[in-house]
Amino acid sequence: MNSASADDEWREDCAPRRVLELFGTKWTSMVLHTLSARHAGSARSGALHRSLPGLSRKMLTQTLRGLEEAGAVARIVHPTVPPAVEYALTPLGERLVEPIELIYDWARRNAGVLDALQPRPTSRRRG
Repeated sequence: MNSASADDEWREDCAPRRVLELFGTKWTSMVLHTLSARHAGSARSGALHRSLPGLSRKMLTQTLRGLEEAGAVARIVHPTVPPAVEYALTPLGERLVEPIELIYDWARRNAGVLDALQPRPTSRRRG
């Protein structure tokens, strides 16, 4: 392997950094997972909010906007009075759910390992 291609793996815009940037916010994976697992790929914001205890409406809105900007979620406005807004996984969003489900499955199987982690100061989990 030449040094140029080896260096490509560490560029600022390399694929691992881009995916970690997307999942850098706390709720991104949970919103994608919940849309997929609990709502068959689409839900109104109220239903999605009720499915995610601990998530404020403001943070849900910010997360959905970020996912929409990234192309992972589509915002669909239905012509009703008042307008009904639904959020749906795009094909990209469905692809992003795949690695999330692998991580979540691993976490379920390894809860004891995770229980041994010290909580961060900002964590709501009790140590």
